[in-house]
Amino acid sequence: MGGTGGDAGRGSRHRKRRLLLSKLYTYACARRPSAVDDEGSRIGGPGFSRVVHANDPAAAAAAEGGGYRSNYISTTKYSAVTFIPKSLFEQFRRVANIYFLAVALLSFSPIAPFRWQTAVSPLVLVLLVTMVKEAIEDLRRKQLDVEVNNRKIKVLQDGAFHQTKWTKLRVGDVVKVEKDEYFPADLILLSSSYEDAICYVETMNLDGETNLKLKQSLDVTSHLQDDDSFTSFGAVIRCEDPNAQLYSFVGNIEVEERQHPLSPQQLLLRDSKLRNTEYVYGVVIFTGHDTKVMQNATSVPSKRSKIEKKMDGAIYLLLCSLVLISVIGSVFFGIATKDDLREDGRMTRWYLRPDDTTIVFDPNKPAISAVVHLFTAMILYGYFIPISLYVSIELVKLLQAKFINSDIQMYHEESDTPAHARTSNLNEELGQVHTILTDKTGTLTCNSMEFIKCSIAGTAYGRGITEVERAMAKKKGSPLIADMEIGIEGFQSEGKSAVKGFNFADERVMDGKWVNQDHSGVIEKFFRLLAVCHTCIPEVDEQSGKISYEAESPDEAAFVVAARELGFTFYQRTQAGVSLHELDPLSGEQVDRFYKVLHVLEFNSARKRMSVIVKDEEGKTFLFSKGADSIMFERLSSSESTYSEATQQHINEYADAGLRTLVLAYRQLEEAEYAKFDRKFTAAKNSVSADRDELIEEAADSLERDLILLGATAVEDKLQKGVPECIDKLAQAGIKIWVLTGDKMETAINIGYACSLLRQGMKQITITLDTPDIIALEKGGDRAAITKASKESVVQQINEGKKLINVSASESLALIVDGKSLTYALRDDTKGMFLDLATGCSSVICCRSSPKQKALVTRLVKAGTRKVTLAIGDGANDVGMIQEADIGVGISGAEGMQAVMASDVSIAQFRFLERLLLVHGHWCYSRISSMVCFFFYKNIVFGVTLFLYECYTSFSGQTFYNDWSMSLYNVLFTSLPVIAMGVFDQDVSARFCLKYPMLYQEGPQNLLFRWSRLLGWMLHGVASAVIIFYLTIASLKHQAFRSGGEVIDLSTLGATAYTCIVWAVNMQMAITVNYFTLIQHICIWTSIALWYVFLLAYGAITPSFSTTFFMVFSEALGGAPAYWVVTLLVSVAALIPFFTLSVVKTWFFPDYHNKIQWLQHKAKADDPEAELGMVLRQFSVRSTGVGVSARRDAKLVRVNSRVFQADSSSQGDQLP
Repeated sequence: MGGTGGDAGRGSRHRKRRLLLSKLYTYACARRPSAVDDEGSRIGGPGFSRVVHANDPAAAAAAEGGGYRSNYISTTKYSAVTFIPKSLFEQFRRVANIYFLAVALLSFSPIAPFRWQTAVSPLVLVLLVTMVKEAIEDLRRKQLDVEVNNRKIKVLQDGAFHQTKWTKLRVGDVVKVEKDEYFPADLILLSSSYEDAICYVETMNLDGETNLKLKQSLDVTSHLQDDDSFTSFGAVIRCEDPNAQLYSFVGNIEVEERQHPLSPQQLLLRDSKLRNTEYVYGVVIFTGHDTKVMQNATSVPSKRSKIEKKMDGAIYLLLCSLVLISVIGSVFFGIATKDDLREDGRMTRWYLRPDDTTIVFDPNKPAISAVVHLFTAMILYGYFIPISLYVSIELVKLLQAKFINSDIQMYHEESDTPAHARTSNLNEELGQVHTILTDKTGTLTCNSMEFIKCSIAGTAYGRGITEVERAMAKKKGSPLIADMEIGIEGFQSEGKSAVKGFNFADERVMDGKWVNQDHSGVIEKFFRLLAVCHTCIPEVDEQSGKISYEAESPDEAAFVVAARELGFTFYQRTQAGVSLHELDPLSGEQVDRFYKVLHVLEFNSARKRMSVIVKDEEGKTFLFSKGADSIMFERLSSSESTYSEATQQHINEYADAGLRTLVLAYRQLEEAEYAKFDRKFTAAKNSVSADRDELIEEAADSLERDLILLGATAVEDKLQKGVPECIDKLAQAGIKIWVLTGDKMETAINIGYACSLLRQGMKQITITLDTPDIIALEKGGDRAAITKASKESVVQQINEGKKLINVSASESLALIVDGKSLTYALRDDTKGMFLDLATGCSSVICCRSSPKQKALVTRLVKAGTRKVTLAIGDGANDVGMIQEADIGVGISGAEGMQAVMASDVSIAQFRFLERLLLVHGHWCYSRISSMVCFFFYKNIVFGVTLFLYECYTSFSGQTFYNDWSMSLYNVLFTSLPVIAMGVFDQDVSARFCLKYPMLYQEGPQNLLFRWSRLLGWMLHGVASAVIIFYLTIASLKHQAFRSGGEVIDLSTLGATAYTCIVWAVNMQMAITVNYFTLIQHICIWTSIALWYVFLLAYGAITPSFSTTFFMVFSEALGGAPAYWVVTLLVSVAALIPFFTLSVVKTWFFPDYHNKIQWLQHKAKADDPEAELGMVLRQFSVRSTGVGVSARRDAKLVRVNSRVFQADSSSQGDQLP
């Protein structure tokens, strides 16, 4: 018996997967687009020419040869053939690289001042490093492609199903996809493990939604239930050509010479996942890059930081300067050349032999010689341009991104999710954000619904206190202590809910005590409706026996869990209906009851309600319905819903508390009434007319009338941990925050209070079209009149808001806009006015915003303010604004990965945005700014010495230094310290970045990379070059340098000046860097050491290669005391101007970080925080309009005002 029972149990569980659910999902599955009828006639015409022969290998081979793509997928940027040309094209889009290419080509000509190897090698090295980086990134994409292409799937071959790689699939193949597998191509569903051929599909990879979609095959193929059924199967599918429309499909299938229309209901898209279904069979219709998901694949918009754009401008400036000094030098060279051979035959510079020379130096043709010299000078002065700048910055940004990814402070342990900088191009932009545009649900809130309150028969139940209610209590200035107000002992309003989705507590209905309430019958129907009116699938843990639910939305799961916790447990769904464990009010015992589900009328955005028609064990037929209050109240019976006013009042209170509400109602149906509806609904489903959808909706609408009100539910979408504190810090940092949400205005406003975007005393400017005049026009239906009046109303409200801003210049204001008004506010002739109003407010909340409106608002703020914008969201509806913003941040939340995949940076919680911006953002901005400035400085130092030597030698076009030493200047001797600074430098520690958020304003105000600072570093480079060149020459040119009394030669002088430059530049780094690490020390001293190693090693090579540097160190420099003295004194002298100016600036004109650094070192050792706290508050904390601090400051002002008034009154009473 035991064995038989176990087999029966297993058989029951197996049958649970093979339910006949056609009646349950009649409404959902019947909604095929009417476009099928209109567009079906176009099959075979343009755009509808695809013909698929199912289970026909010969036809599949012919189709593949006829232009149908293979199932091979490639997302790589390059191929083996295109890598080199495409990568080189990308590199030479930069003007600096084009310049160096021209220099490299000219170095092969006789006019080049140095050997071609020294010009070509640095360019090749830079290009190779960048190309290797590109190759590694593309190789990773290639590895992912290989992994996907080599996945296995069962394909019908020779009458049986065999495992085959995805890449070998062809159009027309019949495949078998099993539970939790991804669909390998776009398929037409033929049948499934359920007898009526439905299946559940997860489309998270397509649209970011985690709720399951229901698909159902046509009846003509639903009988194909096992592998053997397909041995002789054949069909012809004619359908649309490949396109990017995810939610539409037009086609038909011919089986046994009969055609049947297909719709999106039968389409299974590649990268979707089969869920809650053992297996499905399908025919491949689109493969590879023809699939809809690949047709939708677009490259992420190319984003460049503002620093990088300004850096381009600086390089253009240097190029222009290079051309200018080349022209000046060429003019002087031409003049000097002309004067070299006088009319009387005498030669001015006889040692140059002007009477026996080439065109490069021809006194008889000075103009041509000047032109030739121009090219020589442009080659020589190429060291003004930092050739390694771009590749160094790319390397630094890559390492910065690694540090962001590994920051343990931004790691979310619960979800095992670290921060992830998906692109390193925008690191410094994180430190320059001016405006944050954020979604609400799932971004500020958890998107994890909890059943917390309800209203039944006009009585409110639920003792829970929401985040919004706490914020509202603070807003009113009175503490809210739930236990004292309600008189409940032991109830804790805070703390984590013991049951996920359920945070309800009320002794009147908990533990079966609802049977003692006056309206126990209504309460029973209320809980029963929650347990029956849904499309959830129960899953029972075989070991623990616990029941969990697979629901289409968090709200629906919360309702079913609430019903279970209150005594109405939904535990089984069968082919005919649902089974519950109910609490019997008469016996007080749990009893099993079965409800036959006749129809499910699904929820959608147009209906805003969901209904089920069920028959109980007594044969009574009921319509259970739940939906939005705006829809449900107009459908209530006027005679039998006696407590609608009390329920409406409770709904308003729940909305004020930031809760989502639904109204629950029912009515009993007579047999004749149901039979009439069934006939009408069935006829509408089977209709082939163009108004098929309208007929179905009309049939459902006719039944959902004269409902009897039961009550309303209220679920809370809690704020994420740390959201109010994060918003406060960001506001203190001077960042403006806009909330763009699809929620209704009341909910959005209350969430604004909860997260401190709104506060008591803040004036609110509300722009809405929910006015009596507009509503009256909308009822009239005159679209032109509605549009005109709506636009005029919005413009009027905007103008009134701007007047209020002018009047209340010293006060904080909040702007709240609804979606209808936003439509008109974003038009070309009004968006400027709207932006002026919005930027004048401390906080902005846009309600009922569509995804497109979110993107348009983001575009408006970005273009209108010309400041850095950051958009943050977690759902597919946020992708538009994430891609539109300068920086897109995706939350790894409950709405899939679509937002994350479209983002530049992903984090697990909104609160991590504080550290991402205030710490990493500020550091990256500071590091990159200093790094770019230093690059220009060190190249100008080197380039100007070359120019000065040219001036010293009548612009002869000769080099001051050895050619290989010049080539290695940017590669070996000065690059490592700059890279180390870009990765490791910290002007202020992380703790102080967070403690004094106003430091962040250095980024949005661009204090560290403004033109004055960049030009200052360039001028410092010029000054250092002048000091090094003239002091070196003045110190050595008349001195006896050798034992024989010989003065210094060019090679020795050049090597000495070069040594001074290496020391000066690296010591400049030592006094510039803010945060010394061991790595920084190693990089600086290694760079200097490499110069001496180069002198020794290079000088030891044969003179034919080392030329002027042959044995220059070992025989000339190393043993000369003058060389070491000059190196020390000249290097120090070159740093004196910068050091002096830095001291003056730090003492008299300090930046924010200078103040914090100075005070940090000057603070008392025994209590450093006391002095810092006193002094820094004067400049690091500013009054903002939003945030917890603003709320606290406003409260302090009110308290001080009351104290002042009380003191004034008491003094007045004391006067005689």
